[in-house]
Amino acid sequence: MKIQVVAIGKTDKKELNTLIEHYTNRLTHYVPFDLIIIPDIKNVKNLSEMEQKKKEGELILAKLQPADHLCLLDENGKQFSSVGFSEILQKRMNSGIKNLIFVIGGPYGFSDALYARANSKISLSKMTFSHQMVRLFTIEQIYRAFTILRNEPYHHR
Repeated sequence: MKIQVVAIGKTDKKELNTLIEHYTNRLTHYVPFDLIIIPDIKNVKNLSEMEQKKKEGELILAKLQPADHLCLLDENGKQFSSVGFSEILQKRMNSGIKNLIFVIGGPYGFSDALYARANSKISLSKMTFSHQMVRLFTIEQIYRAFTILRNEPYHHR
């Protein structure tokens, strides 16, 4: 299985980029992994929230194949413990999914088309985090899940 995290807009904090690269490098020892950054939409001041979500959704959908398993990182998604999340990843791998794609939306969330295409939704927390921080948290949690599945000492129970 290959895992991808798709996000809108670049990370402008050097410190965050360093940590994202750190966990990305660690993660690639377990699974093929890519972080795909979709450039920010131009001229967003001239767009309504709905129009911005629609344009971002079209860009994300263009990156997908029909067989991809799409998981949205959404405030209304299901929450898991780290162990529970690792169990979900194991189930996805056992089911034969070739591409598991986690999507971090733009500042206003997801378009209706993305919600319709999604196979699942997860929430990292009831709290709100910046979209840039969510990238780090997501990649770290995927890495943590693989260390849990391999009974490695990174995660303390």
